[in-house]
Amino acid sequence: MIPRLGHEPGAPFPPPEQALEDPDGLLAWGGDLSPERLLHAYRHGVFPWFSEGDPILWWCPARRCALRTARPHVSRRLARVLRGGRFEVTADRAFDRVVDGCATTRDSTWITPDMASAYGRLHRRGHAHSFEAWVDGELAGGLYGVAVGRMFFGESMYSAADNASKVVLVQLCAVLERWSFPWLDAQVPNPHLFRMGAENMGREAFLRRVRKLVGEPARVGSWSDAFAAELGALEAEGARWE
Repeated sequence: MIPRLGHEPGAPFPPPEQALEDPDGLLAWGGDLSPERLLHAYRHGVFPWFSEGDPILWWCPARRCALRTARPHVSRRLARVLRGGRFEVTADRAFDRVVDGCATTRDSTWITPDMASAYGRLHRRGHAHSFEAWVDGELAGGLYGVAVGRMFFGESMYSAADNASKVVLVQLCAVLERWSFPWLDAQVPNPHLFRMGAENMGREAFLRRVRKLVGEPARVGSWSDAFAAELGALEAEGARWE
């Protein structure tokens, strides 16, 4: 039987090691999507994922897709795009629009209105962040996720123009690496992320890293100005995105 969470936002999750094998990683159900509950979940390597009309489901898969921020793979073509400067990349300038873009560019999505509202609340508290790619002042793609301590948990990304989300991901990794965030959690494996260097990490190894990193000093609040300053520093240092 799948455990049901208690009503209190800080109610403990079952040990992640008790997650089901089938469906892979299902750990618990119930609870709510309050900021306190979501942060509690991420601190334990757990994330929500469910369809509209279903109860809230909480997951910690046996294998986790994670990307080393110091080593994203940049193809020659993508390096040319990065150096070409077509995209302006920013942080925390259009959070709701990025979430909406992630939700509406898929035939089916787990980003329900309740989920979008929940992450909007986290954003306003300075824990969830968006990263935007702009072309001539128009939003062309983006990525959003949650930062806890020195661990970044990516939630979703989308592109309305070729390579937009890849450019955002590479530049985000560069800034996170400078800020001593060694890993970006991408949750569910997919070929696109593996081509960019993501690893299929076992649950035990992933949780060991999470438990250490979420206890590190956090960057809470808007990342907009600090992110822009780091990208400016990278450009001044002659970053070639290779």
